[in-house]
Parts: sequence; C-alpha cells; structure tokens
Amino acid sequence: MKFDKHFPTERLKSYINYFVVSENEWESEYKIFPSSGLVIGFQYKGQLATIRNNTESKLTSAGITGISDGYKIFKNSNDIGTILVFFTEIGFTHFASHPAHELFNLSLSLDEIFDKNDVLEVEEKLAKASTDKQRITIVEQFLLAQLKDIETDKLIVEAIKIIYQSKGTIRIKELNEKLGISQSPFEKRFRKVVGTTAKKFASIIRFNSVLDNLDKSKSLTEICYENHFFDQAHFIKDFKQFTGDTPENFKRFL
Repeated sequence: MKFDKHFPTERLKSYINYFVVSENEWESEYKIFPSSGLVIGFQYKGQLATIRNNTESKLTSAGITGISDGYKIFKNSNDIGTILVFFTEIGFTHFASHPAHELFNLSLSLDEIFDKNDVLEVEEKLAKASTDKQRITIVEQFLLAQLKDIETDKLIVEAIKIIYQSKGTIRIKELNEKLGISQSPFEKRFRKVVGTTAKKFASIIRFNSVLDNLDKSKSLTEICYENHFFDQAHFIKDFKQFTGDTPENFKRFL
C-alpha cells in the first residue's frame, strides 16, 4: 500500500495542508475518523464506496467529503489509485461558492460543487498521467483555476488558533468573550468558513488530542481528565461516536 504526502505550491499553502497519492492493490474496508478540514478525492483508477448500516454506496471517481462528527467506513476496489486534497480549516471557502457547512457529514460528487466540465477535464488528464508528479500538477492547476480572490476571515482564523491552543477544551462562551463577538454572528461566520459549529469543531480537535495521547503511557482516566471530560461515561460516549469503539479496545490495537 502506498500513502505518499506531497506539499502544495506557495500559492496554495494557506488553503491546502497537503496532497496524498494513495494506492492499494487489494480490496479493503477501513474507517476514517473526523478531521478538521474538508477533503477532495480523485480516483484515477479503481472504485471507492461508503458503507453505512451494512449498505454499500459507490462513490463517483471525483468527490468531496465534508467535516464529520463521527467516523465513516470506506471500501476500495482492487488496484485503486487516488489523489487526496486535504484542505486547511479555512481553505475550502477560497475555492467554492458553497458555504462549507452545507457539506457537513456528506460525501458528494465533485461536480455538485464545481463546474462539471472542469471536473471531467481533470479526470481525463489524470487517466493519461503516468507519474505522481504529473497527477499532483494536474490537481494543482485545477485548484489554482478555481481559487477566488477573497479576503480570509481573520476573526475565524483567530478562533481556530485559540481552539487549537486549548486542545479543543475551551467553552464557546469564553471563546466569544476572547474574540469580542456575540455568539449568533460568530457561529454563522464559523459554520460558513469551517464547515461546522465552533462547538463541534472543538470536539473534533479534542478527539484528535485524545488520539495523540492514547499511545503514550498515560491511563485512560488521566487522558479523560486532561482533556476536560466531565467523567469517564462522557469520555467513552464521545470516543465511540468518533471511532465506533471504546477507548480501551481501541488502545489495545495501537
């Protein structure tokens, strides 16, 4: 299996964290946990599907997945090849006219967001490309063509920074006070840019902080209280929502 990271050109660095070229010879089923940004995928060979309630739904070869507050199960065919685009938290809004929150918990065909002919052109070029470098260049050219000349919402950037600094444990009321803005207009701006509410986004950051600590020599009780969970019952409930498993079982397989 191949999972190679590539970093974007200077012009895209503020909006794209990195690209991934992923290939797998074998059919496999796997979980994807919630992350802090939206993701685009181009399958240049093979087929991808989502599985929900034991029902398999095939995805189009070019798609986008919004921020999610729970895990997703994907299944790939034999001999699959995919280019993945991992947006920064504020990145998506600089390419599409759709508010990011409209994609919350969804995986959609990319031509629902961008012009169908533009998407088709990328797919045709990727099918002819023979190297990873060529494939990344094709996707970058597509993104540069979509890039909008809009100003970044600096207040939302600051909000994201504060949430990360607190490892997702800050209360939204305290966040509003730090930013000097009332909750309603703040939430509207945050959802539009980031793709979910500040509270749900903070819970995703907190969850990823928990994951980072699971492989260390700390007990689950320590991890629970360090991440400001009210008690272990709340910790286990949230963890199961994000992973489909208990922290104890999850830790066994690390």
